[in-house]
Amino acid sequence: MSDRARSPGATAAGSPGATAAGSPVVVKLGGTTIVEQQDVLREIVEERRRRPVVVVHGGGKRLTEWLEQLGVASRFEAGRRVTDAATLEVFLAVMGGVINAELTAELLGLGADAVGVRGIDGRTIRGTRAEGLGLVIAEPVADASLLLALLAAGRLPVLTPMGLDPEGRICNVNADDASAAVSAALGGELVLMTDTDGVRGTDGQRIEQLSPEEAERLIAEGIIAGGMVPKVRSALRALGPGSRAERAVIADGRTMSALHGALHEGSGTGFRIG
Repeated sequence: MSDRARSPGATAAGSPGATAAGSPVVVKLGGTTIVEQQDVLREIVEERRRRPVVVVHGGGKRLTEWLEQLGVASRFEAGRRVTDAATLEVFLAVMGGVINAELTAELLGLGADAVGVRGIDGRTIRGTRAEGLGLVIAEPVADASLLLALLAAGRLPVLTPMGLDPEGRICNVNADDASAAVSAALGGELVLMTDTDGVRGTDGQRIEQLSPEEAERLIAEGIIAGGMVPKVRSALRALGPGSRAERAVIADGRTMSALHGALHEGSGTGFRIG
């Protein structure tokens, strides 16, 4: 481990198959169907037997589908969802209700002591609102107290990315940003699951490791572009000043053994300080 602050281990007691405490891992999942995520969910349960795990889920595609069915228009700015009061109401129902419940139930069925948590619970996620995006928090920060208590009790938290602004209003939070904030507070490793096997260089080949300085240079040169930019920014934010996190990985969640590969075999693109 690096000389950065170590995260406190959480005692994995009271959970079937749980073992001694270890460095935590935060896994960000997309909001696709349970069937599409079966392999990685099984991996999460297996990893939980070795170390504390927190799952943060997205769900933008399914949220858009629900908004369309309810006749609520979706609008985006620079890839971020603009969230007004009507959108937020559907967001709370779909993300905090449907998707979180499905994932929690599936993980329970696979043998993990999963518990659904919202980012507003215990004021876990908070921050100021993003200009021009409505009820959306920009660059959230996390208080790990509630998550640490759950991990110490042997639970596997499944976190919906929402938070509170300074006035106490519930806001939407991008799932990658929420994952980065949670990882920075907990320490250990962050795995951002996506639909590509990491960052690619000018030759089209996957880059195995990037320092923050190298990543910023590739962004400035336009080599890292499009939807990969906010993911890289989230990975870098997880490792920023004051963070307890040691490593972040952007990995392809569609592949077999995606989580094991990202954590133990060098798949995806890894980011590390020092």
